[in-house]
Amino acid sequence: MTNPEKKTPEMNEPIHPGYQPDPMKSAINPPPPMYGASPSMPYQYQAYSVPPGAIPVQPQQTILIANVQTANEPDYLGYSIFTLLCCCLPLGVAALIYSIKTQGANQQGDVASARKYSKLALVLDHTALGLGIAWIVLTIILVIVFSTVAAASVSSIQQNHFGNYNP
Repeated sequence: MTNPEKKTPEMNEPIHPGYQPDPMKSAINPPPPMYGASPSMPYQYQAYSVPPGAIPVQPQQTILIANVQTANEPDYLGYSIFTLLCCCLPLGVAALIYSIKTQGANQQGDVASARKYSKLALVLDHTALGLGIAWIVLTIILVIVFSTVAAASVSSIQQNHFGNYNP
């Protein structure tokens, strides 16, 4: 009868007295793959090999081309960015959002939505521009009024405190 030997659980190697297992063969550090040896992969990931003499054929792919007619509604994106930066920030942001929605509807071919978003972006842009111009005009008027009032009060104070003193 053969002498049954004890074997290590890692690599089925026999245990000898004073035997130290090789750390490179443990489960933590597996041995490096040998040249020409295929790596151990699950069956589902192994490459398909064609039987000898067979010709490999790839299946034909079906490509469907949908004729989508794009809408050409103007998106007023530049106008929206201008009103956002120079006129009225809140209305400019809203106009920019609807300009981007117009672009998306144009690309999808949704003419009704593109037309609706385009008109809304234009109305918001015009409103923001009107408010921006009104704000600038009001600011100019207020600066002129306050400047004249301040100049008049300064000259009035000078006359009251110093009289008509001319050196």
